[in-house]
Amino acid sequence: MKEELMEILEELRPDVDFENEKQLITDGILESFDIVALVGELSDAFDIELHVEDLVPDNFNSIEGMMELIEKLQDE
Repeated sequence: MKEELMEILEELRPDVDFENEKQLITDGILESFDIVALVGELSDAFDIELHVEDLVPDNFNSIEGMMELIEKLQDE
């Protein structure tokens, strides 16, 4: 799952070091347009449905946060 997530992120923003960044939202590295595109990609790739309450910085600040969110939504 991590490899697929990394591919999506690198395609979205090839200029960002997603492995090492832990404050993607807080530091303004990912902006609102990026999140909109990312939500669509994650929904398609992992067959999940993200809700408004899922769109909080903690879920998108790092790879680990995104993986936890995906796993949580896949379990629902």
